[in-house]
Amino acid sequence: MTKPNNSPPRPAQHARRFAHVRECQASALIEDYVEMIGDLIEINGEARVADIAARMGVAQPTATKAVARLKRQGLATSRPYRGIFLTEEGKQLADRVRSRHLIVVQFLVALGVPEETAEIDGEGIEHHVSEQTLAAFEKFLGMPNCTK
Repeated sequence: MTKPNNSPPRPAQHARRFAHVRECQASALIEDYVEMIGDLIEINGEARVADIAARMGVAQPTATKAVARLKRQGLATSRPYRGIFLTEEGKQLADRVRSRHLIVVQFLVALGVPEETAEIDGEGIEHHVSEQTLAAFEKFLGMPNCTK
């Protein structure tokens, strides 16, 4: 194992790292909502804004705004007097996020992190870990390539 370099990165390198974090933060909320809607559809056959809000721990107007954003991005649709549904693109995103979450949680548990803590920590880590790092997690766990 190589030793990490403790010298500070060059300014351009530093800026790229922070830009990556900002991009991940911007997409994390969208990914969380898409994943939650997918979970609710599996449980209830559809996702209602009230259920989304309750499970995300936000007010209904906040969930409504998030769902409107998902619709604008082509990830979700709704039907009058029915719930929210994912488009094909939304379903694919939900599957990818679910897979990333599973890998991260299993990795943390393999390191000795208690399962409940791994679930909580995994919610944040899943959005920020690169494909290369996820592949390393999978290799460490002896998992087939789940993220592809």
